[in-house]
Amino acid sequence: MNRQSTRPTREETMARFMKGASRVMGFTRDMPYVVADRLEERAQDSADVPFILFEEQRITFAEANRRANRIANAALAQGLQRGDVVALLMNNRPEYVLTWLGLSKAGIVTALLNTSATGAVLRHALTQVGAKALVIDADLLGALDTLDGPVGMPVFVDAEVGQDYTPDARSQDFAALIAAASDEAPPAECRAGLKAEDTLYLIFTSGTTGLPKAAKMSHLRFLNAGEMMGGLMEFDKDSVFYCVLPLYHGAGGMVVPSACLAFGVPFVLRRKFSRSGFWPDVRRHKVTAAYYIGEIVRYLMASPPRPDDRDHTLRNVAGAGLKPDIWHAFVDRFGIERVFEGLGSTEANYGITNVDNVVGAVGRIPYPEYTNIKVLRWDVENGEYVRDADGRPVEAGPDEVGELVAEVRHGNDGVGFFEGYTSKEATDAKLLRGLYKPDDAWVKSGDLIRVDADGYVYFVDRVGDTFRWKSENVSTQEVETVLAAFPGLDMVNVYGVRVPHTEGRAGMASLTFQQGHSFDPAAFYAFAEERLASYAVPVFVRLSQAADMTTTYKLRKGAVQRQGYDPALTGEPVFVADPAARTYVPVTPETLGRLGIAPFEKEEI
Repeated sequence: MNRQSTRPTREETMARFMKGASRVMGFTRDMPYVVADRLEERAQDSADVPFILFEEQRITFAEANRRANRIANAALAQGLQRGDVVALLMNNRPEYVLTWLGLSKAGIVTALLNTSATGAVLRHALTQVGAKALVIDADLLGALDTLDGPVGMPVFVDAEVGQDYTPDARSQDFAALIAAASDEAPPAECRAGLKAEDTLYLIFTSGTTGLPKAAKMSHLRFLNAGEMMGGLMEFDKDSVFYCVLPLYHGAGGMVVPSACLAFGVPFVLRRKFSRSGFWPDVRRHKVTAAYYIGEIVRYLMASPPRPDDRDHTLRNVAGAGLKPDIWHAFVDRFGIERVFEGLGSTEANYGITNVDNVVGAVGRIPYPEYTNIKVLRWDVENGEYVRDADGRPVEAGPDEVGELVAEVRHGNDGVGFFEGYTSKEATDAKLLRGLYKPDDAWVKSGDLIRVDADGYVYFVDRVGDTFRWKSENVSTQEVETVLAAFPGLDMVNVYGVRVPHTEGRAGMASLTFQQGHSFDPAAFYAFAEERLASYAVPVFVRLSQAADMTTTYKLRKGAVQRQGYDPALTGEPVFVADPAARTYVPVTPETLGRLGIAPFEKEEI
């Protein structure tokens, strides 16, 4: 990795950024060009080039187009029509991408469901998008048994070859219907008149409260994502992308296939991330670029060093969630040349990407006056914006923490375009209105950031993850970064917990240790005390057998927060700091009483 002794000029940053941005400058919201058009172009000009490499399968662009045609024709034969929404619940495999591509050829919108969705969450998802049918993996049929009644729509089961599945009264064999369908393009009228601004598919995003919301993803958003990322990474005919992320997620399901469709190159698809399988896959397929999220890089670093750690073709990685404590170590150990750490969200109407290899930064805003982004100072204690005498939010200065907000714009070029959610209420709740003008609207990112004097942006926390203790603000990410260097730690998750009769939240760290390592209470206390401000030293420590992760490899905080420091709720050992003894001791009624800490009271949510 090129570590520059001096920071790039703003002009140098813009020149790098334009390697991606220049590829989308001619795109407009009203252009009569959609993702199906792009697939058909690749089927013509890159017919025999592989699009998806999966286990022993090699699916070319031409074959992908034929299979997408069959899916479109099969759906139309079952009475589905343009404008309908079809829900898709399927594990990572090529049919996932081919299904929504095929449905889009028929003008049908696909709702990409989280594979962990069951019961009320699954019912909510199906209802919120108004699904007319469900395409489901045979492996996931058990999810339907968790519903509070009949599915309420046709169910098409897509079973893999060799998978045990027999159609019944509630389902049809989608794979058989596809096999019997024509591989000719569906009627042109199915997508006649569609524009880039129209919805391609729906992706569910969790946000900070409530059940997941279905975000509208336009054809334009999909096309932009791949052109930008492939341009920044300087893709060429020898590029190979690697996808270990869930295909229902914005990174795995949009950025990766979009880039490969844009540049006519393949991506290697894996059913799920595997620490032991990552580098063998990279070497086998000569992977040049990979997308990460959350703690994937930390998992890779937990593997014992090997003499061949640098014997591979991977040079570029992009994603979000790479913390500074392992950034240098990762690129040095594995010979990664460029890291494109970014900040955004599935539905965001802005995007920030670090194109300068500045460790720890998620990007740069070199010319703030030309963006739709503002940073509003945030009052952590009260969970609201800092306001001036007139009640208006105050903009954050250099290195001040604030929430990123982005103005919704309505120009034809798509800059600042916000599609919103299927729920009007959810869309309205995401917007801050009348910030500078009576009719303006700004998307609230929920991200607390700080911007330095050079315009480099640093992620601080999610709104609500920063907590206040002893009249000081504590950043969970900053504490995690420090504690992660403790010997033997595999994963650390920091959050604030309520302590009865006290103000704010006390810090708590959930620790997962590598095999062969164990918790040394005194050593951990000394390590934290030496490196952290006194108010940031965790008051409680929980020892976890495994890190509590989402399906997109992000650490969960809400569930562990609600369990607090009560061992009866955690089901795992919990320790409390004993400053006088300079160690951590097991949480018992006696130790809490001796330390003057009230027993935990579960919060009612």
